[in-house]
Amino acid sequence: MSPSLPPQGVVRSAAAVNEEIRSLWLDPRVQLSGEGRAALERLYEEWAAAVRAEVVEAA
Repeated sequence: MSPSLPPQGVVRSAAAVNEEIRSLWLDPRVQLSGEGRAALERLYEEWAAAVRAEVVEAA
């Protein structure tokens, strides 16, 4: 299952990315496939970028 990534340069909100992370990994006790782990890693990176963008906006 690969997440639908936004076009480059478009930053989704941290909440939106977090929701996709939660939907990808419904049960953390269940190990993800290699593809799922790769998707999760991309989502974590996108989430971190969104958090940084939101912090900069708030400042």
